[in-house]
Amino acid sequence: MSRGLLVMKFGGTSVGTAERISASVDLIARASRERPVVAVMSAMAKVTDALLETMRRAEAGDRTGMDANIQALEDRHVMAVQALFGPERQAKILDGVHGLLQEFSRICNGILMLSERPPRSVDEAVATGEKLSALLAASLLEARGVPATPVDASTVIVTDATFGNASPILDKTQTQARRVLLPSLDSGVVPVVTGFNGATADGRPTTLGRGGSDFSASILASVLDAEELWIWTDVDGIMTADPSVVPDAEVLYEVSYNEAAELAYNGAKVLHPRTLAPLIDKQIPVWSKNSFAPHKPGTKIVPRIEDSSGVRAITSLARVALITIEAVNASMQGAQLMARALDALARVNVEVLLLSRSSYRQNFCILVRSEELEMAEESLESGLALELAHGYLRPIAVDQSVGLLAIVGEGMRGTPGLAGRMFTAISRERINIIAIAQGSSELTIAIVVRRDQLDQAVRAVHAECGLGIRR
Repeated sequence: MSRGLLVMKFGGTSVGTAERISASVDLIARASRERPVVAVMSAMAKVTDALLETMRRAEAGDRTGMDANIQALEDRHVMAVQALFGPERQAKILDGVHGLLQEFSRICNGILMLSERPPRSVDEAVATGEKLSALLAASLLEARGVPATPVDASTVIVTDATFGNASPILDKTQTQARRVLLPSLDSGVVPVVTGFNGATADGRPTTLGRGGSDFSASILASVLDAEELWIWTDVDGIMTADPSVVPDAEVLYEVSYNEAAELAYNGAKVLHPRTLAPLIDKQIPVWSKNSFAPHKPGTKIVPRIEDSSGVRAITSLARVALITIEAVNASMQGAQLMARALDALARVNVEVLLLSRSSYRQNFCILVRSEELEMAEESLESGLALELAHGYLRPIAVDQSVGLLAIVGEGMRGTPGLAGRMFTAISRERINIIAIAQGSSELTIAIVVRRDQLDQAVRAVHAECGLGIRR
């Protein structure tokens, strides 16, 4: 094999059914005939949600619901085994499926007894979906004559102990990855690695956050010095906008690392927001491809684009909330107040999507994801308890009826009048702008509008920028 290592990651819809698993395995087999391959697997579509819901039922004491969910998970994977394998292979693979689900059931029964979900137990249990997918894909490769082995990423990816959203320790991961994976690669075996999970240096299971299989793949590509990373999804690549919102949205042939990271951070569903970080130093290119249409070229993500001009894409987030913190009078130190608020959010790992402030009135607003709102409110109220109790601050206000629009492009830097055009396009649709933020890099302009006007704003800006398919 003359070409370098290829890491291929498959998303949940790409392995969502027996048919899709079969198609994905075909892609792995084809690539492995030309070069060494590491495959990284997500859970079957909706399985992670089902695992989390099963644990919630266990915590609530709902044994009937818990058992019914476990049975449904088993039925789904058993049906996939029966569709993919002949009778002579089924027994061994079904033993593996039953074993993984028995271990999940054991953790759920512990949660049921405790009436709580310890984060460490959740991380151990929620990776069950990826373990099942890796087992099925590796077994199918073997059945088709391609040597393969399932690999639990907890034996490969070493992380910190931030359960639910761990970060990799790359030097230790490199040592582990080369120890565990290189012998297989050197002997022509395809390692089929679970996405999304890892473990601390002392072996405690962790996960990398929802959608973290992309991140797993980029970590492995980095520590193994891969030639390329291919991320297989159910869309044709990175587009100028969400095609369900903008019908004439177009696939971008090439985007930069910075553009892809900003689009992911602000709602584009093609990549996990942290995917590109491990690849930057080694400048490993990434392809976003459609496993349902593998003949299409997809989008190439590269370190930089020489001829980038203007806006490249528009993205949006509907599930966000705007938190406003306001001093009663202007005598308070605004910078100190903001620092304490941000520290409170950092302590609970809440991601700040946008920050905008008024210099005189000492008030500012912070945009967070809806799923992190409760945690954010609790931490802010705790961190600012003294000022709230003595009336130095107005009660923390929350607006959940907003949405975030992000305009992204490396070529926006230094382009005069661009922001004005965006605001004019939005106001022309009689849409009120609630908050604005733009980083010093001028790579992204973030705008908060009413949620029920978000799609309309996206379409207006997309048209103003002249993006999309020319008809």
